[in-house]
Amino acid sequence: MAYQTILYAEDGPIGWLTLNRPDDGNMFNATMCQEVRDCINEVRRETRTRVLVITGAGDKFFCIGGRKDGMEDTLLYAGVLPTLEMYEAIDRLQKPVIASVNGFAVGGGNVLQMVCDLTIAKESAVFRQVGPMMGSFDAGYGTWYLEDLVGKKKAKEMWYANPKLSAKDALAIGLINRVVPDDALREETRKFALEIAERGPLALASVKAAFNARHGGVGGLARMAHDLLLRTYLETDESHELSAAFAGRRKPDPAKFGR
Repeated sequence: MAYQTILYAEDGPIGWLTLNRPDDGNMFNATMCQEVRDCINEVRRETRTRVLVITGAGDKFFCIGGRKDGMEDTLLYAGVLPTLEMYEAIDRLQKPVIASVNGFAVGGGNVLQMVCDLTIAKESAVFRQVGPMMGSFDAGYGTWYLEDLVGKKKAKEMWYANPKLSAKDALAIGLINRVVPDDALREETRKFALEIAERGPLALASVKAAFNARHGGVGGLARMAHDLLLRTYLETDESHELSAAFAGRRKPDPAKFGR
């Protein structure tokens, strides 16, 4: 599939999704949000890859937020930058998603790396929430997920005082997982992804669904019970007997249950 604002390539079991607007800080626009969502949904429907990496083009910016340029002047959805479409797609994806932070992760860019399952960053990367300095906010993923990662007091400090954090600072408070030398980010991200790709994909999908069920409510629970368990249940003796009894208009045989 051809994209305007992102790049996508497969490297064995790894899918690499690159935010490709480096001249504008890899900032989200409506097209990018929709393309990230669509790309992730394509990844969801194939079994070639087992891990998705999200990174930014260039060596300065991972992502520094979003732009509403060209959107309708309305308070309705047509005037809202669809960042939630991306975050929800990452949560729904049964495969682990790694943020490979290659520079500034600011505002919505920091929220994006938080929503990813894991984050590896180069030493010179910078993390910051700047919304209140600009009269904006992310009162959803940007608060709940941040509190989960760093605790309520630290999360409030990041939103109220807007400190600039180095990669080592971010690692120390639990905002990210790993820090590597600048010139080793791609190689170390690949090693990290390949390590995870060796794990059982169904087990990882189940664990991810369980983590997300806390915030996802009924949707998160359904990803565990429906997406992951329903097909397995349909292969049981119990399900076969019930289906056969229904089709044959007879009572099921309970002796075939529980196997």
